[in-house]
Amino acid sequence: MLNEEMVGLGKVRSEIREIFEYGNKRKQEIGAENVFDFSIGNPSVPAPVSVNEAIRDIVDNTDSVMLHGYTSAQGDFSVRKTIAENINSKFNTEVNADSIYMTVGAAASLTITLKAIMNPGEECIVFTPFFPEYGVFIKSSGANLKVVKGLDKTFQIDIDAFEKAISEKTKAVIINSPNNPSGVVYTEETIIKLCDIMRTKEKEFGHEIYLISDEPYRELVYDDTFVPYLINYYDNTFVCYSYSKALSLPGERIGYIVVSNKMKNERDAYAAVCGAGRVLGYVCAPSLFQRVVARCVNDTADISIYKKNRDVLFNGLTELGFECVYPDGAFYLFVKALEEDAHAFCEKAKEQELLLVPADSFGTPGYVRVSYCVQTETIEKSLAAFKKLAESYK
Repeated sequence: MLNEEMVGLGKVRSEIREIFEYGNKRKQEIGAENVFDFSIGNPSVPAPVSVNEAIRDIVDNTDSVMLHGYTSAQGDFSVRKTIAENINSKFNTEVNADSIYMTVGAAASLTITLKAIMNPGEECIVFTPFFPEYGVFIKSSGANLKVVKGLDKTFQIDIDAFEKAISEKTKAVIINSPNNPSGVVYTEETIIKLCDIMRTKEKEFGHEIYLISDEPYRELVYDDTFVPYLINYYDNTFVCYSYSKALSLPGERIGYIVVSNKMKNERDAYAAVCGAGRVLGYVCAPSLFQRVVARCVNDTADISIYKKNRDVLFNGLTELGFECVYPDGAFYLFVKALEEDAHAFCEKAKEQELLLVPADSFGTPGYVRVSYCVQTETIEKSLAAFKKLAESYK
């Protein structure tokens, strides 16, 4: 007999993917230029030129056997050394090559980390709004998801609610900043308070509580917004990173885990990551793109385009009367639906060919996510459709 839970997950795509597939069908029916698809976080800005240059150079000048051959299970040593040195230069840390585990993107980083630290019956805390797949990843590790509601309107962490929620069963806390879906960046003050509580609770409960920093959007910040690097604030920290957004490489599935060098039993923690990667079948991330990202550690796609998109969309929707959360990072706008039922609102938006994602699955009913990683022209053209949508509620 099949694993019925896996059958269920396979038959029902995530809501984001369902809307994305609907959009693909609709584009075939009426033309892509007539559909305003804000469903999925697929970067619209091309990868920097340095990425293609690195690919060509590596392909042309690497021994054919080595080019596509296996690396070490945790990733090529020279690649990990380059990444560690780059992290140290940016954030004044002291990690090394053996603090880094190369992964098949952010999802692998998270699932490996959770598998490495969680035991059945333990809890992992997340804050609303949160990426829906966290629930799937946490459950697959044998642990339980515990949701703490973010502060109304700002969606910063509710520190008081967190302090009440953390318990002896708490083993991990996931932070996602810049946040998907809100675009909010958690302030340094918030992070300091969060870490202080976690340290206090570690002593009270007599066991480690791990902080997992999920940060594929780290470089996607605007207006000189400061994003704290969590290893510098809390010793028992794992950083889960992906190059999908900063280098516009979502389909290449390449990222890494950092195990803080200050973590208690750090060598055992790194071994647990290696063991989890082995159990999940995630050893040896794509070798070509390990080498590519090592060449491009200081590069990003043109982030200024996302800033322009944010400004056009945020200003346009607020002028139309929509209540929007101001995003300091990522490429999402979090918008309050014009009725309590965000699913019904999104269905009504489809009448104007606007494809939006209801935020119930993000733990925040009554809101929708708008992915503005699209062409600026698409946003500009969509404002007339948003106007019609707003007028339909008057």
